[in-house]
Amino acid sequence: MKISIREEHPSDDKEIECVIEMAFRHAEHTDHQEHKLVAKIRETNAYQPDLTFVAVDNERIVGHIVLSKITIKNDNDHADSLALAPVSVLPVYQGRGIGSQLIQHALSKATELGHQSVIVLGHEAYYPRFGFTRASDWKIVAPFDVPDESFMAIELQPNALQHVHGTVHYSRAFNE
Repeated sequence: MKISIREEHPSDDKEIECVIEMAFRHAEHTDHQEHKLVAKIRETNAYQPDLTFVAVDNERIVGHIVLSKITIKNDNDHADSLALAPVSVLPVYQGRGIGSQLIQHALSKATELGHQSVIVLGHEAYYPRFGFTRASDWKIVAPFDVPDESFMAIELQPNALQHVHGTVHYSRAFNE
């Protein structure tokens, strides 16, 4: 199996929607609307086409990841960041490292493009392997109630979050 990763294309939308829906069909702690979230993200100015990727196996899309713009705000200041949400892999391809490849590729590309940080709400045993740590270590909080250990951040540039603190503000796509 040779997986390649490339930017998503508009012609991929239906296949991506199926991948995302199938990936989250039996997942816990979800509203099973991730496929709709991705469509909504594409309709906002938070959408970053150069940071949205698919994993392909023999011309079949088997995975997907999107990084979108967010802001971390407090009373006095704000900082731009990215949200990693969601990352999806077809169930029959899960456990083969495809999600890891997508995450590493997306983080690498975001770093290359000069982005400062990424925030993720995800499994506390999975995301630390990529360098994510509790966002609360930087006094960054979610705009909703989530377990502290599940809300994480990573600096893409040295000390990017050193002077950043506040509440994450997601695009309207996350609130619809």
